[in-house]
Amino acid sequence: MFKLSVFTDEVTQDLDHAIEVAKEYDCEGLEIRSVWDTGVHKFSKQQVQEIKKKTGDAGLAVCCLGSPFYKCEIDKPQEIQEHHEFLRRCCETAHALGTDLIRGFTFWRRGSHEDVWQRIVDNFVIPIQILEEGDCRLVIENEASTYLGTGGLTARFLDEIGHPRVAGCWDPCNVVFDFDVEETPYPDGYEALRKHLVHMHLKDGERTGDKEARCTCVGSGIIDYPGQFRALLEDGYDGYISLETHWRPVDLTEEEMNRPGGASYSKDGEYASRRCLESIHQMIEEAKRAVGL
Repeated sequence: MFKLSVFTDEVTQDLDHAIEVAKEYDCEGLEIRSVWDTGVHKFSKQQVQEIKKKTGDAGLAVCCLGSPFYKCEIDKPQEIQEHHEFLRRCCETAHALGTDLIRGFTFWRRGSHEDVWQRIVDNFVIPIQILEEGDCRLVIENEASTYLGTGGLTARFLDEIGHPRVAGCWDPCNVVFDFDVEETPYPDGYEALRKHLVHMHLKDGERTGDKEARCTCVGSGIIDYPGQFRALLEDGYDGYISLETHWRPVDLTEEEMNRPGGASYSKDGEYASRRCLESIHQMIEEAKRAVGL
């Protein structure tokens, strides 16, 4: 059975309160992206120790670090080098917090993925070395603002990388925001990526125009989450599914969507996360009944 977690900064920047909300909704883990207005790749040792103590005392696992690794320009070597240092720091933080999973991406999209495909692949040689030295795994998230926005493209990339230190983080909703490659999140995107799946994010969305989309409360958008949850149960997926709400009573700006973190991002997040968690629990219970659990 998969385990439920929540991004703390989708609730609040106050870790204590985020923990309270997570426990109230029977989450087993937390995904850490930003706490106290500080990104996970910039935590001090003192902050890491405080997070470790608070999550440990609460009996909650840190399931993954929501790092911004390789959300940078592929044509700027200095940025790439800076992100390599982010990854090294995240490896240290991950081990201190009891996980080996670090979320990553495949560079800001500036045209067709086919034009830079080999360059993306080549730029993972050094990260793999860092991951081997740091004994961590990088889970690549399909993300529409980066070159790989769908399950199918992410699976193709991971097939070519072919390394156990680099796996998949499936986000069905991010497919909704990819207007260049058409894919049905479930079942098509999931079926393509499932063999690489070690982590998953939950949010929902809808298309509002030919080139427009927005996030919604999980369960009210266009993604077939009842089917997705049944498939996870039937496939025996036992990793975490992390609520990354992104939906707010007032829509987030494009900048906040692409670079989430900090107090302005967390504003109104608790209300939205609570609504989503209630919906998720209901759909999971229905899926369990449907598969006889």
